[in-house]
Amino acid sequence: MKPRILLLALLACATPAYSTDGSVITSDEASRALRDGLYQGTRASLSRLGRENGYFGNPRVKIGLPKNFARAEGVLRSLGLGKEVDDLILAMNRTAEAAVPEVSDLMQQAVRRLSIDDAKALLAAGDGATTAWFRKNTEAQFDEKLAPLVHAAAERGDLVRAYNAMAGKLALLARIKSDRATVEDYVDHRALDGFYTLLAEEEHSIRMRRPGGKVFGMPN
Repeated sequence: MKPRILLLALLACATPAYSTDGSVITSDEASRALRDGLYQGTRASLSRLGRENGYFGNPRVKIGLPKNFARAEGVLRSLGLGKEVDDLILAMNRTAEAAVPEVSDLMQQAVRRLSIDDAKALLAAGDGATTAWFRKNTEAQFDEKLAPLVHAAAERGDLVRAYNAMAGKLALLARIKSDRATVEDYVDHRALDGFYTLLAEEEHSIRMRRPGGKVFGMPN
């Protein structure tokens, strides 16, 4: 993400704000600036996640085993089944990486719904407000669109094979049963969590870098 873009956008919502030639920035201009900044930030987060190792290589968002599987992980590894465990973990992350870029259009729609009043409220509310706004306004749509994409990515990739290899052993050795749809739903929700985690980090970083005055010619 380009931190200065979103920083300028956030500061543009303050009142009064001035351009570098001394003219007052209008509410419409401030709104457009914030929308542009948020659009850049969300696209950057999706871009980071939607590539190889976007999830798998980032410990903050890496998708681990579902809880019912994780309970048996130690037993499985002790029985020499570590490769099957690792294959399933990798497959879940690869599935998320393949599916997430396909929902970027929802971001554009969400940004367009941002009013100038929303923008001012986000600025005043402080760290985490922007991420909370996006979660409130996009999570349901994300979930609805992402679920079939995760299913399709699971079919194309290794998740189906890895899950089938693991599920039989879990049922046999640990009496743990699950169905593939449950695992795909788990990947869907963890993929969403990963996106909002990165967006929160982007927002926090930008707010921490906020200088004490001169952006857009704003007075101290």
